[in-house]
Amino acid sequence: MMAASAVALLRVAPLLVVLLGGWALAAAAAANGTQRFRPGEELRRYRRVQALLRRLNKPALRTIQSPDGDIIDCVAAHLQPAFDHPRLRGHRPLDPPVRPKGHHRRPNDTADAGVQLWAASGESCPDGSVPIRRTTEADVLRASSVKRFGRAPSSRVRRDSVAGGHEHAVGYVAGEEYYGAKASINVWAPKVSTPSEFSLSQIWVIAGSFGNDLNTIEAGWQVSPQLYGDNSPRFFTYWTTDAYQTTGCYNLLCSGFIQTNSRIAMGAAISPTSAYNGGQFDISLLVWKDPNHGNWWLEFGSGELVGYWPSLLFSHLASHASMVQFGGEVVNTRASGSHTATQMGSGHFAGEGFGRASYFRNLEVVDWDNSLVPLAAGFHVTADHPSCYDIQGGVNSVWGNYFYYGGPGRNVRCT
Repeated sequence: MMAASAVALLRVAPLLVVLLGGWALAAAAAANGTQRFRPGEELRRYRRVQALLRRLNKPALRTIQSPDGDIIDCVAAHLQPAFDHPRLRGHRPLDPPVRPKGHHRRPNDTADAGVQLWAASGESCPDGSVPIRRTTEADVLRASSVKRFGRAPSSRVRRDSVAGGHEHAVGYVAGEEYYGAKASINVWAPKVSTPSEFSLSQIWVIAGSFGNDLNTIEAGWQVSPQLYGDNSPRFFTYWTTDAYQTTGCYNLLCSGFIQTNSRIAMGAAISPTSAYNGGQFDISLLVWKDPNHGNWWLEFGSGELVGYWPSLLFSHLASHASMVQFGGEVVNTRASGSHTATQMGSGHFAGEGFGRASYFRNLEVVDWDNSLVPLAAGFHVTADHPSCYDIQGGVNSVWGNYFYYGGPGRNVRCT
């Protein structure tokens, strides 16, 4: 029989490997005198991380290595994270919904940024499965906490407020009943100054007040080093039913959104991206409420149904939206003591126009009759800090309602 001290040593050894390996950051911080190294706390945190990874990373039928380092797991559709939700257990993905009337592709002088890097090699997920970007330990450790991983800061509440350092340049309509929204969004790769900041361009479908009952559905592209570990623009979604407090998440990082598509991976990098005075690329996104079942569906590009948010997830959005918003958002942490140099859109102001400033075009909403309609006269544009990021709207026969927006952040007029 092995001595008790030897057994204890064998039990401790794996823990030491973990603490000295995957958790070297905490030890380094302790050595620098910035914090105490507490093995018990680190072990508990390690166990929380591993439990989260087991919950998010489902068994894969096939695994695809993306050129940018992402790992895409092809997961059986009925095993995806959505069905961990207590009210969705036992459900199966629904058949395609009725698309809005008036939905068709419009002529334009830009090209689709509709290829995701992981699929560029021609590899794909088998029928009956969905592609899910694998969450790694490094992804979780970059978050402010294990509990908040995959969630937006709870301070991200008001579109007309810079509380928490969030700044916007947006166009919006409000005051009616809205059942969806559509836009084509120019794709760029804006520079983000620090890992805790992000830059995004998206559609918001909103209901409720801007208090604790805020409901949103969001879709677009974002650069978020903290969430993804790089500076690539990535297709993303978000939802919340309580103003970003405890419900909802990005992409498939919690139970909720039900994916039905085997070709589009949420959180995966978009390619190609636009270049200053060069080629311009955009993605078309449509979010709408299926009149038959009441769920909110998402379409990407040229008719790719990605999946849907079940109406049971929401309170106010269970019936309709009361505001639709389009535009850009950045986080300004003022890490250097002055305004961030994180860019919005292309990093250039709206006045530079096509090929230089980023744009949204062909803005539409879905009405009570499940019809796509142009924006009414009540469409407004606004920027929190126009000397840092601005916006200019317009209408023409090809782009319909559109706007240019963005900016460089810190400059001589933005400090």
